This record gives sequence, structure tokens and C-alpha cells, in this order.
Amino acid sequence: MAKLDGKIAVITGGSSGIGLATARLFVEEGAHVFITGRRPAELEKAAKHIGKNVTTVRGDVSRLDDLDRLYQTIASEKGKLDIVVANAAYVQLATLANVTPEHFDNTFNVNARGTFFTVQKSLPLLNDGGAIVLVSSVAHLIGPPEYTVYSATKAAMRSFARSWASDLRSRRIRVNSLSPGPIETPILDVVYGDKSKDAREAFTKGVPLGRLGRAEEIAAGILFLASSDSGFSTGIDLVADGGLTQF
Repeated sequence: MAKLDGKIAVITGGSSGIGLATARLFVEEGAHVFITGRRPAELEKAAKHIGKNVTTVRGDVSRLDDLDRLYQTIASEKGKLDIVVANAAYVQLATLANVTPEHFDNTFNVNARGTFFTVQKSLPLLNDGGAIVLVSSVAHLIGPPEYTVYSATKAAMRSFARSWASDLRSRRIRVNSLSPGPIETPILDVVYGDKSKDAREAFTKGVPLGRLGRAEEIAAGILFLASSDSGFSTGIDLVADGGLTQF
């Protein structure tokens, strides 16, 4: 039997990269997935790529009315929810001296506030015994200077996993985080622009396995945390970084 047979899952930021790879894998494992994103064209492309058992809901996790609409859609179409994957993220480079209030607010509003209310608003629909996976980052473990605000938001997500695992234990809802290292996704081109090739080379040199990770590898880790394979794990942070933080 498929690992997620009959499960209903929501994946924020599901139109590209890690979110899209996860949505596709979940469907292959028997789930129906709801994916969110801010760009309708990208959502449509993602749905075609996944092929079946997928519902798209345009929305921005930093907007509470968009989150309300997301869960209203799930409630009306499926009436329940088994898995929440909080994956949507905002990334922009800035060192301490160059951080603007707008940069700070945008980063926290999506990554920390957006994650918080994505999960909080899911609780009335989320079945007892369900699973929540928060996609963090190894940035909270190593503190690269140009990611000063981003790293802090990812540390917040790691902290959320611990607190919520305790908070939701009476409902047997497991909460875990996953911290990827450098992954080959379109976000590298968005963040680094014409310097993306240099960034890829620098990341590769720092990873003991000698390459960037693949979105499909991170999706496999998310599947592990969302399925009964990790049935005795809650509150943990699964690091998938090719050994970057171990040496």
C-alpha cells in the first residue's frame, strides 16, 4: 500500500522547487494535495506537472484572508486534512548593515508569521494523529552573514516544531522540521541573479558530498516525516545538507 494512501495534504509554496517535488511525491504515494502559491501561471504549470489528485489555491501565506480561503476550500472539497507542509519562503540577501525595515518585515511575514498562521489555521481541519512538517534551513545552524534575517526566521521555525510537538501531543499530531542545505532549485537564480553560477560553485565546494542536493531528495525527507515511517519522531529537526554542517 502507498505510504499516504487516502491522505489529504496541503503544501504551501507548492508551485516550484522543493514544494513541487514534494507534492508530486505525495500524489505518487496516494495523497490528494492542495498546493498554494502567489503566481497563478506557475500553479497551473505545477498542476499539469503533477497530473492528478491536486488542487491549486492561489494565495500568499503572509495574508490571513488568503489562508482562510485556503482552508475553506479544503473544508468544502475534502472536509478533513491529514498533513500540513509549511514550505513557502521569502529569501533576499542582506547583511546586518544593509537590512531595511521592508526587508525585515517581508522576510518575517512570510517565513515566521506565515508559517505560524498556516499551522494555527489548519488545526480545526487537521485530524488527530496528523503530521506537520516545517521546512526550515541549515542557515539557522551556520549563520551566513548575508542571510541574517532569513536565518532568524528559520530558527523560529525550528523552535515552533519543538513547542508545537509538545502543545499538540494530546491530539497525537506530530510536528517536525526539516533543514535542507544548498539545493538545486530555481530560487538560486532568483536570489543570486547573474552570480548564480558562482554561488552554485561556492556551495558545491562547501558540501562534503561534492554537489548540491536535489529537490526530490528533500521531498523524500518530507515524506518520511509526514508518513508513519517516522511514527516515533516528533519535535526533531532532520538535516539534509550533504554533510555541510558536520565538518
